[in-house]
Amino acid sequence: MTMRAMYMPEKFTLKTFAPLVALLAVVALLGDMRTARAEITIDITRGNVEPLPIAVTDFVGQSATASRAGQDIAGVIAANLERSGLFKPIDRKAFIQSAGALNALPRFGDWRVINAQALVQGRTEVVSDGRLRVEFRLWDVFSEQQMIGLAYFTVPDNWRRVAHIISDAIYKRITGEDGYFDTRIVYVSEQPKDAKGVGRNKLNPFGKRLAIMDQDGENHRFLTDGTTLVLTPRFSPTLQEITYMSYFRNNPRVYIFNIDTGRQEVLGDFPGMTFAPRFSPDGKKIIMSMAKDGNSEIYVMDLRTRVVRQLTFHSAIDTSPSFAPDANQVVFNSDRGGSQQLYVMDSRGKNVRRISFGNGRYATPVWSPRGDLIAFTKLSGGRFFIGVMKPDGSGERLLAEDFKIEGPTWSPNGRVLIFYRKGRTSKDGSGGASKLWSIDLTGHNEREIPTPMDASDPAWSPLIP
Repeated sequence: MTMRAMYMPEKFTLKTFAPLVALLAVVALLGDMRTARAEITIDITRGNVEPLPIAVTDFVGQSATASRAGQDIAGVIAANLERSGLFKPIDRKAFIQSAGALNALPRFGDWRVINAQALVQGRTEVVSDGRLRVEFRLWDVFSEQQMIGLAYFTVPDNWRRVAHIISDAIYKRITGEDGYFDTRIVYVSEQPKDAKGVGRNKLNPFGKRLAIMDQDGENHRFLTDGTTLVLTPRFSPTLQEITYMSYFRNNPRVYIFNIDTGRQEVLGDFPGMTFAPRFSPDGKKIIMSMAKDGNSEIYVMDLRTRVVRQLTFHSAIDTSPSFAPDANQVVFNSDRGGSQQLYVMDSRGKNVRRISFGNGRYATPVWSPRGDLIAFTKLSGGRFFIGVMKPDGSGERLLAEDFKIEGPTWSPNGRVLIFYRKGRTSKDGSGGASKLWSIDLTGHNEREIPTPMDASDPAWSPLIP
């Protein structure tokens, strides 16, 4: 497994960005695996999942530095699994067998007594070249079988990234689906209304800046300096790259920003655009809506040739397009039927059909990376909702509700959504803080994602390569 080193130029950050260094090796540990099939699994397709009790011990360190890293890694793994809603880490005070004794085969009876169905153990050491070696094993406590065992080499400062990768490996082994912990969230950070300082000026009165962080809120940093207004960032599905919209001489301008290199490129000026475009599934095109002569239509641009092609031709407002993961279809919202509803068409702009028929208005549709669902924002009865439906419009489910919630974005495995929620502190709804929240498809695991200031317009990255 290889990762490119990443850096940000000084003008796009408020502090020096510590590079992520390549994981130089992944080694399978066969151990005492007497069966190829685990007995414990979690079916995450069910409506309400009972969390699996899991014990995550401190990783045993061979030195003070390694011990600290081992404790930190175990803490992040436990927090990731708990936050998914699918796992229930057992309080370490209940452990009977100590972490130090885990160099040998676990005493499975001690773990069954405290109702642990799965056990994670590990060790860390600093090797001769200064790298950190991290090894872990996942055990099925009742069958007494090792389910998976891996080792990673990295620099000591990169321990958090290793913890996310291990979390993904555990999640996948037990659920059968890819994890989403080794990912990042880009969003629009906004100074509170009564704040002063960085980012508040005539061109950017609300202090809006692009910010990025790990999916758990850690490693937070700013990508833009706040001198100009930024809006609606979108992640590429194939690269650590985003598009976002800003204003240049009062005209919307779209940028492409490479998170790995810090390189920024002007994609073009697009008068009449109100939201940044979204990438196609292969990352080679972008799809967007623009208003020409007072009429909003949907267009697609080839990023290599910069050729723009119009897809819709209608007197109504067509906006917020999003590709299906196979790139053969596009979902968008339009008022062509008299109210704002969701429509699907093929990628050439043909065969347009309405898919939403519930009460209220629908907006900001986003196709799941799995292709099975479309997330949306809904306004009905003076309340906002985040919901999902099948691509044919059936199976509509509303997952979250509030005074104002908008902008859903999918995790790369299509099982979790992040959106932003704006609180209400006065009768007209003004003055409330805007924060990021996540919820899974069961609708039972809703959590706030901490950010240092107000936050909106999140976009979820693919898994970091």
